[in-house]
Amino acid sequence: MSERPSEIIVGLDIGTTKICTVVGESTDDGLEIIGVGTHPSVGLRKGVVVNIESTVNSIRHAVEEAELMAGCEINGVYVGIAGSHIKGFNSHGVIAIKGDEVHQDDIDRVIDAARAVAIPLDREVIHILPQEYMVDEQGGILDPIGMTGVRLEAKVHIVTGAVTAAQNLIKCTNRAGLDVIDIVLQPLASAEAVLTQEEKDLGVALVDFGGGTTDLAIFADGTIKHTSVLGLGGNNLTNDIAVGLRTPMNEADRIKIRHGACLSSMVARDEMIEVPSVGGRKPRLLSRHILAEILEPRVEEICSLIDQDVQRTGLKDLLASGLVITGGSSMLPGMVEMAEQVFSLPARTGYPRRITGLVDVVNEPRYATAVGLVLYGEENQPRRKFRIRDGNIFNRVTNRMRSWFRI
Repeated sequence: MSERPSEIIVGLDIGTTKICTVVGESTDDGLEIIGVGTHPSVGLRKGVVVNIESTVNSIRHAVEEAELMAGCEINGVYVGIAGSHIKGFNSHGVIAIKGDEVHQDDIDRVIDAARAVAIPLDREVIHILPQEYMVDEQGGILDPIGMTGVRLEAKVHIVTGAVTAAQNLIKCTNRAGLDVIDIVLQPLASAEAVLTQEEKDLGVALVDFGGGTTDLAIFADGTIKHTSVLGLGGNNLTNDIAVGLRTPMNEADRIKIRHGACLSSMVARDEMIEVPSVGGRKPRLLSRHILAEILEPRVEEICSLIDQDVQRTGLKDLLASGLVITGGSSMLPGMVEMAEQVFSLPARTGYPRRITGLVDVVNEPRYATAVGLVLYGEENQPRRKFRIRDGNIFNRVTNRMRSWFRI
């Protein structure tokens, strides 16, 4: 395989249920998707690596499939990170401006001042996302370079994660023969793919409903305001079906995808489905309404927990654009209606946008994170690749988020 030029950008979404590789090429018309590869994920639980070898094999299969489709060799990738170990919080920094005008080194210093908070030794900063700057108490500034003043303040959103969880992700990717160019929080990547700038300006909550986790990102005034990760997802729905219908896990997953619904009121009682039994017993015919009654309380619970998180932030009144739901589990019929009921906000399903090429292949919510990683990579190239042996890789990771959402 011939190696294509450096405009090739690859997103690697290492999820709990699937590993997805998306290859994009930067063109004059925007980002063109030229290769996609997916493989079932067996080495993760709730977004965190629990088996290195299984994860490495799954990554290799997904990458090889994408390489064949794109006709190129993949060396460096942008990797998404999630898991309930992720914690986000807002911080604030103040400095005196050197000279009478704001320069880049002033911005670097004020962000360093904002990140000077006590973080436990087992956690590291993954992202520092500038929200707004203030020059001499004049707020709402997104890019203060060139402005005159004596005092510069910055409000930032800091995302931290467990050191070991991130290192294991990098280790798995390295063992699969790939360099990690950057680590990106999965809901931020998904937001790149499915949200419009108008939604970010007006105020929107992105809910990424994955297999092992459900991720939340809140935007208002064009910048990130809150991020969190809930350790519940589509796998919990599959488990509920397996227990409730007494059927194997793989069959429960197939039944969920083919016949599942989030609202029992949407399903006719006389509609029947065949349910395989455990231990060689004969399959049974059951009402699809029973399946919906199993799924409805679990989906409602997950939506309620996310809604409580949104209410705790005090930002719910700012969500004029409502809710955007994406991720593989968002495809269940009735998910949008359930979300609108629980959140009392308008909702829509988020599909990847701002792309050309293999649009019909990736035009599904389950590809939102992988496509978002490629879009993120396009906006943030070139970056230095790093491997796990490079010492504290997080020093490099934190340096590259300075310009995020800066207009």
